[in-house]
Amino acid sequence: MASDGKKIIVVFGATGVQGGSVIKSILGDSKAAAQFKIRAVTRDPSKPSAKALADQGCELVSADLNSEKDVARVLEGAYGAFAVTNFWETGDPDVELKQGKNVADAAKETGLQHLVWSSLIDVTKLSKGVLTKVSHFNYKAAGEDYIRSIGINASFFRPGYYMSNLQKGGIVPNGDGTYDVPLPIPTSDPIAPFDTAADTGKFVKAILLAGDKAFGKTYDDGRAEAKAVVADPEAWKAQLRGFGLSEHAAEELYQNMRLMDEFGYYGGASLEESQKILDEKLTTLKEFIGKQDQWKNL
Repeated sequence: MASDGKKIIVVFGATGVQGGSVIKSILGDSKAAAQFKIRAVTRDPSKPSAKALADQGCELVSADLNSEKDVARVLEGAYGAFAVTNFWETGDPDVELKQGKNVADAAKETGLQHLVWSSLIDVTKLSKGVLTKVSHFNYKAAGEDYIRSIGINASFFRPGYYMSNLQKGGIVPNGDGTYDVPLPIPTSDPIAPFDTAADTGKFVKAILLAGDKAFGKTYDDGRAEAKAVVADPEAWKAQLRGFGLSEHAAEELYQNMRLMDEFGYYGGASLEESQKILDEKLTTLKEFIGKQDQWKNL
């Protein structure tokens, strides 16, 4: 607990998209700000983005997710934490899983009362082995499985399809508030686009405020505002390679698209619990598009 009596919330990846959203939501909500003090974890506290957090009253600390000792040090004395791993930083599934285990083990060691884990669905398990290469989903799910297995108080947040991904491709307005998104899947299923920067914190803040009512629960974003229009799969993957992705990464993202068509982004899970916990409106795709210079004329 902080010296002012507030509960300390440790936010990993504090200068990243998800972590930054969590901090913004907590500090911007009078109820949450009255209860919680932010301990912002970054690898380089000297960066301008980190210093900006200190100016807002956050406690700045540095830590390496690859070190359980480091993670335990920053969790000491904290009430809760939000943790997210970045698969694409190394592209190594074993590294991502080890980071998740480090967070879980350190949370148990330090007596953390509420961990919120940024998770995703296990695509290989859901597809019964049909889709085996979506590692950036699978190993966040493996981290969730490990957290559940060691008996700590935790909640799990699974974001929808990142709206920011659409900035790399085309988008077509239909004139009725919905949009067509060229994707390499023959689907009539709706897409649940999610503004990660604006809305991650809305979920995580609500989860932390819910306390023990949220233990063991999973919260999925799930609004349908767009549908896919079929693009040639090979051309779509070639476009990704043109952005600098490897052949392996392009195939991984293609299988990610197949997930939505063949099994559903959340595998048919009920979204009722997720909608109940929110006390703020989520960003619509139309609102997100309106904030992007490249689409200002849509």
